[in-house]
Amino acid sequence: MSVPGLDLLAAYLLLNAGAAAVFYLDKRRARRGQWRISETMLLASACLGPFGALAAMKVFRHKTQKTKFMLVPLFAALHLAIFALVACAGAGWVTLPGALTLAALP
Repeated sequence: MSVPGLDLLAAYLLLNAGAAAVFYLDKRRARRGQWRISETMLLASACLGPFGALAAMKVFRHKTQKTKFMLVPLFAALHLAIFALVACAGAGWVTLPGALTLAALP
């Protein structure tokens, strides 16, 4: 017996953990004077896992002063809005197009 959406939640948690790991790795490389991870790659990982990226930015004090990394909290807000929309759809409060409903999950 599987819980609907559990695989999706696990994948999402892994994306956030991965984003945090990428930020940590870049910070570690910066301290050691090694070759760095590109800002494009950091932002792409933050787009997929904004909560992990945001936590890593705060904990490791990494990229907090760079203007383009102010996008990371916006990514997190966008993810929260999507979660709220899907939750409201699951409760029957709003109707989403068929491709976006949780019923489409295996």
